[in-house]
Amino acid sequence: MQADMNYEISYGKAAVPFYRVYAAPLSGITPIPESSFSGRANILFAVEIDVEVFGQNFLPAYTQGDNRQVVATDSMKNFILQHALTFDGSTLEELLNLLGQQFLTIYPQMQRLRLTGRELPFASVPVPQDAAFSPSNVLFKRTHDDFAQAEMDFERSDNAIIITGHRCGQVGLQLFKVTGSGFTRFVQDSYTTLPERSDRPLFIYLDVYWQYTDPATMLSTDHAHYVAPEQVRDLLQVVFHEFVSESIQHLVHEMGQRLLARFPQLSEISFSAQNRTRDPMAISEADPRVKVYSDPFSAYGVIKLTLHRTTLEQT
Repeated sequence: MQADMNYEISYGKAAVPFYRVYAAPLSGITPIPESSFSGRANILFAVEIDVEVFGQNFLPAYTQGDNRQVVATDSMKNFILQHALTFDGSTLEELLNLLGQQFLTIYPQMQRLRLTGRELPFASVPVPQDAAFSPSNVLFKRTHDDFAQAEMDFERSDNAIIITGHRCGQVGLQLFKVTGSGFTRFVQDSYTTLPERSDRPLFIYLDVYWQYTDPATMLSTDHAHYVAPEQVRDLLQVVFHEFVSESIQHLVHEMGQRLLARFPQLSEISFSAQNRTRDPMAISEADPRVKVYSDPFSAYGVIKLTLHRTTLEQT
């Protein structure tokens, strides 16, 4: 016997990589004081894509082994790779929008769709040119640093394909500030062994995400209101450099406030930070600035914050 039940169904293809060469350059970026970023050539546009498909019409494949409605995940992979060749945009968000629109156009079996894209970061290698070193336009080095990420949800509505959700981000920052951070006046009780520190080196892992008030803004081809992940990363680094914080909570709040001030087209900023601060081991008697730190206990603190623009305006 089979009991009555509800089903939530999704399936898809994860981590489809491609390396598109000579994509359209990114230009038209509005400058901000905290960043020198003004665009990128996109000579190498390297991305990894996840596709997740939703639809109750796939249920017979689960309950009866009937695959007549199933689009093979291998076909999804080939679909992404073919559209990577014809893609004429210059941002990760434009790529996801193209793929989402085309997936739901070509495959009526798909009721809803979620696409996630992750930058595979490469850096141009400095080489001697005209008696000076400058970035190569043919040689790139794979880096394992922070990277851009975007997620977009699509569904059909009144014979149109619409974006029902989105989130952009810069993920995997690792930032170490040697002075200018404190942690004092926290709860002290019998479980407390951590000493107060008015000035400590602060090592954080940081992910930041943002949402636009109007998703159409991030897809405009003139890019005047596009928020480049490079600008976000630069701004966060400048705030960390300048701001004397009393905690990581204090720091990410300042970062969020600055981002919302610089980018009025954004409705929300969200942070996930990890406290990876190292433990002090030795201090120089001759110069107290000279210290040695080592890795701490494997557990680490996690700090999260989301700022919604409407909430800020009401306070």
